Amino acid sequence: MDRRILVVEDSELYCQQLSQILAGPGREITLAHDGTSALELLVDRPYSLVITDLALPGVTGLDLIREIRSRDLPVTIIVISGQPTVESAVEAMQLGAYDFVLKPIDADRLDILVGQALEDRRLIDEVADLSNKLRRRFAYHNILGRSRRMAEVFARVERVGSSACTVLITGETGTGKELVAQAIHQSDFLRRRGKLVAVNCAALPEHLLESELFGHERGAFTGADRQQRGRFEVAAGGTLFLDEIGEMPLGMQAKLLRVLQDGRFERVGGTESIQADCRVVAATNINLAEAVAANKFRSDLYYRLNVVSIDLPPLRDRLDDVPLLVHHFLHKMEERGLPAKTMSRATLSRLLRYDWPGNIRELEHVIELMVVTTPGPVIEPENLPDEIVPQREEPFSLDFDHLRPLQELTDEFTQRIERAYLLRVLEKYRGRIDRCAEHCGLSRRSISEKLRRYQIDKADFKAARRPRKSAPPFAMTADMAS
Repeated sequence: MDRRILVVEDSELYCQQLSQILAGPGREITLAHDGTSALELLVDRPYSLVITDLALPGVTGLDLIREIRSRDLPVTIIVISGQPTVESAVEAMQLGAYDFVLKPIDADRLDILVGQALEDRRLIDEVADLSNKLRRRFAYHNILGRSRRMAEVFARVERVGSSACTVLITGETGTGKELVAQAIHQSDFLRRRGKLVAVNCAALPEHLLESELFGHERGAFTGADRQQRGRFEVAAGGTLFLDEIGEMPLGMQAKLLRVLQDGRFERVGGTESIQADCRVVAATNINLAEAVAANKFRSDLYYRLNVVSIDLPPLRDRLDDVPLLVHHFLHKMEERGLPAKTMSRATLSRLLRYDWPGNIRELEHVIELMVVTTPGPVIEPENLPDEIVPQREEPFSLDFDHLRPLQELTDEFTQRIERAYLLRVLEKYRGRIDRCAEHCGLSRRSISEKLRRYQIDKADFKAARRPRKSAPPFAMTADMAS
């Protein structure tokens, strides 16, 4: 039942009055006479609405609201009080109370208020439920994506998951290579008894990297006062993730190759041959084929690692995933205790027209920065960091607000079409008004008037060396929303 109401009131008379006012089809009323009992009930089962007095014995109404918010319980709160102070009323509203009702209670007003509060809570819960379903639908082992490129990545991970073959993950920095390694490990049903062990091959010099991978015996080198197991042993029955494999020194590459070929290794300073019992997943942000050609990476190791390759697309090639990622990161920040924020359509449009050289890692950093620094609940374009400069034209769309007058919408779309069209034609003819007029079927005077109206400077196009290739007059999508 999504209309559970908890009344927290120490007066038996008011409890009876509230029970009569609130009773109705589909509603379940529960009474609590103190804050402690109310909190126990809230933790035990979900409620849609809490109606609480401020003056409660022991745990006060304000204390109860603080506890509800600190525990992030999804419930709407209405406060009632006989003689509230201004400070208590303000604090209750600042803590997120839906409304404040004075005693003696106006039954009609309270009934209307409760109806509104329950409807608003229903909508909030529906949005939260849809958001959770959306994340589950487009999530694969914590990797988010609904674009075609990411669907291909998911399918490839699924195919290699149950095999024991070596996998090479390629992609730019920040594209989520470690998340893919985790997904491979989690879907590896044959080897899931072991754990995923990660090593950054670029973080250690060769002699330390060898000890890190293979372990060492006591006395193998200065400071080796005890035997140490290496990552190959720790990852037994699981997955060894070699990140930044392209940065591994050549000497270490030969030793790794031998382990991959023979399936055995020795600890540094030891003679005992140890069986390597783990799957190897490697990742790199450099082109290993080019590194092989430049003699910076062993060709035999490259072919041994590259049994199955998974190439992660940069974020600029999967911009369809940006809204999903933005929603995910906003939710993630809220779970960390940061202020809840939403993003305006204009801000999202700016994000969709940026190239994201730092990929998903950069996007997450920008979202966190905006959540922390934006004063209001909605992130607007002016809240974006200065470096987030759109590098693409905004696509034309017929997404509109049906509540606006038709003529107003028609005028706006006409202006948008004209402006987009003129920009493309000016670029094509390098700002020459006569050629543009001929192309458009208009007079030079008409073209000049439209340029003035839309504040377009033809001089900006005369410096262009060549027109854009195969550019249509304008692009239009019919993604209509009512």
